[in-house]
Amino acid sequence: MFAVCSNTILAESTVIPKLLDSPEFVRLSAPNDVLDFLQEHIKLPEEPFANKMAQRAFLRRSKHDIIELLATQGYFSPTVTFDQQTVNQSEIPVIGIDPGPLAHIQSVQIEFQGSIAGDKTQQDAIKKWRKAWPLKVGRPFQSAEWEEAKAVLLSQITYQKYAAASIVKSEAVVDKEDAQVALHVVIDSGPVFYFGELEITGLERYDPEMIENYRPFRKGDPYSKELMHRFQIALQNIPHFGNVSVSIDPDVSKHDASPVYVTVTETKSQRVAVGGGYSSNNGARAEVNYSNHNFLDRAWNFSTLLRLEQKRQTFFTGVNTLPNENNVYYALGASLQRTDIEDLVTVRQRVDAARIYQTYNTQWQYSLNWQREEKRPDGALNQTVEALAFDWRYRYHLVDDPVNIRRGNVSELRIGGGLESVFSDQDFLRLYGRQQNWWPVGKRDVFYLRGEAGYTLAPSRFGIPQEYLFRAGGIQSVRGYDFLSIGVSEGNAVVGGRVLATGTAEYTHWFMRNWGAAAFVDAGSAADTIEDMDLFLGYGAGVRWRSPAGPLALDLARGHKTGTFRVHFSMVVNF
Repeated sequence: MFAVCSNTILAESTVIPKLLDSPEFVRLSAPNDVLDFLQEHIKLPEEPFANKMAQRAFLRRSKHDIIELLATQGYFSPTVTFDQQTVNQSEIPVIGIDPGPLAHIQSVQIEFQGSIAGDKTQQDAIKKWRKAWPLKVGRPFQSAEWEEAKAVLLSQITYQKYAAASIVKSEAVVDKEDAQVALHVVIDSGPVFYFGELEITGLERYDPEMIENYRPFRKGDPYSKELMHRFQIALQNIPHFGNVSVSIDPDVSKHDASPVYVTVTETKSQRVAVGGGYSSNNGARAEVNYSNHNFLDRAWNFSTLLRLEQKRQTFFTGVNTLPNENNVYYALGASLQRTDIEDLVTVRQRVDAARIYQTYNTQWQYSLNWQREEKRPDGALNQTVEALAFDWRYRYHLVDDPVNIRRGNVSELRIGGGLESVFSDQDFLRLYGRQQNWWPVGKRDVFYLRGEAGYTLAPSRFGIPQEYLFRAGGIQSVRGYDFLSIGVSEGNAVVGGRVLATGTAEYTHWFMRNWGAAAFVDAGSAADTIEDMDLFLGYGAGVRWRSPAGPLALDLARGHKTGTFRVHFSMVVNF
């Protein structure tokens, strides 16, 4: 229902199909792109006007609103006229809009004043910000983009050092005759801010030193919004607090030592949690966990866990201290575990102690553990193995979002071993490394690569606990094969070997915000020697769903060697 009139297009007052038969009381006439925009923001009357005066008042008000709305889109010389049209033997007013020429950006001037102007270390950053300014010369002008560009620029400046930065001048000078806009922004950075003392509120049971040890900055360090965010996340991730707020007062008079305000709400120190779940690796799971976050009134974390899975049953109890001022904490634990995987039954008792250094993206761990393992392979001799092992572990991760990763990497190295002369049944040294990388593709997609390799130096695999040997297969390994089904055969069972190498290439396309599809290829093997390595290849596709806890994956994979298909269900991010 369109008609051409005076070089413009007449259209219905609404584009919603179910309202096309509704009575009209005002129509808009404008070019299509402008008409769509105005229909989103101009509310047309749904009832007849009470009288001509009310109609004229509405038209005057609409003209004013239309001129203002078009200015936000870069039309600064619109012409708005009124006419009448006969519809169903009734005269209705028609608002005709000629938007005029679309204004383009003629020039851009971005100036800085305050401490940042004389800071030589910030000149590269200033050049980078100017280069990244999105409103380039010659581009059409829109008010929303103008406001967003200024907000982003100010946010970048206040991210480091300059907490009180502000825009002191903001001009968009319009030349209506030539349809051009000159942009001019002046930002005053103010002085450099430095962190001062913590001012903590909300503590009842715990010592303020506990919070002090979690902050990633010290008094006198330059202000950083990123460090403030890390501080808040670190406090939110420990079970002692429910709500956490970290902020500073951008008062210029306090810039030399700006107080950091920390407000916390303590949680109950003891809790019992019951849960369940399912993984294609270990089957259905049920668990109960008791925790005490103020063990011995020292804010230590004590926990006891009973987890029952179809292929694995675990009882664990342990206690962790809190990090000290050097980011070091200690852990002591004991566990009893039984597994029944690929016709291999193991029963393991373990006691371990660890010293752990942890920062935002780095972890160093030294641990000493003693374990006794009963190995019962179907169709082969049973064994009982004891080992006192020393372990070193290093992990580094740098990702954009710990829950939904699009860009980042995770690196892990582990070295562990024992000596026959020191409470172990055999000399052994286990070496292991893993690398994971994520790259964004386009606006939504992600390409993922994973690789791992391990080698245990020992005269033979006998006398070594399964933890220090290798098997492959299943989630986070080679899909298309059962969990830990790739290894060394002993009777009817599959046991760990001394060599491992696996890798993954996966591409995920997110076709909606929370739903995606993935295609993948996995390859690798585990064996007792490098010469015995036999390549196992798996490939397939799956569905991804972004849950609040992270992406869930449902994959259908084919094992190339066996030709069989297997379904794998898991949480995608696991590092």
